[in-house]
Amino acid sequence: MDRCSFKPPAPWKLKGATGGTLFLLAPRWDTASDLSNSTSGGNPEKKGAATFSYDTTLVLSAKPGAEERAEAQHIKTAFTKPEDTKPYMSAKKVPGQTVKDPLHRTVSAKRNDDNRNAANKQCMRYWGAGYSHGGARDCDEYPFASTYEGAAEHSYDPGVRKFNFSVNPIAKEDNQAGGLILKSFYSKNRILDGLDDGFTVKIIG
Repeated sequence: MDRCSFKPPAPWKLKGATGGTLFLLAPRWDTASDLSNSTSGGNPEKKGAATFSYDTTLVLSAKPGAEERAEAQHIKTAFTKPEDTKPYMSAKKVPGQTVKDPLHRTVSAKRNDDNRNAANKQCMRYWGAGYSHGGARDCDEYPFASTYEGAAEHSYDPGVRKFNFSVNPIAKEDNQAGGLILKSFYSKNRILDGLDDGFTVKIIG
């Protein structure tokens, strides 16, 4: 591709490179049925949307007042102090922290359910059958149940490390808020099902 250079107007000055080879990240057009505008109200000419394929980041807040705070705090612990999480697994390192080890969405209802069931099993194992406090708490899991890396991953791929996930009972409201944020993230960033469309997670606060 062509090379280009630029020069700032006086009196501004720039440090570092002031030129290089032009690069265009090619967009894609998709009409995945699990994403927004997949039918456009029945108008085929207007369905789907364009997006750029690149690793994107889901940002969750652990700051006071954030509706998803409890979930974000749980994930932060899984990132920074995995030895303090359940289930126990030596050298635990959950994915989703870097672009070299991202998460991948799955829209399989069965896999979603298997991930949740595997997570719930561990919540019951460590906190007992009454961990939900009568429905006031949910078993929050990371990686998310809607990812290939969820709690049941080892059942689908015995080659991956068993128990390389974290569970923690949190307030139902926080868990649901986090779920809505994740669902919106999938839609807005047009995250497709499969291992070719990864994403990472960042916790602020």
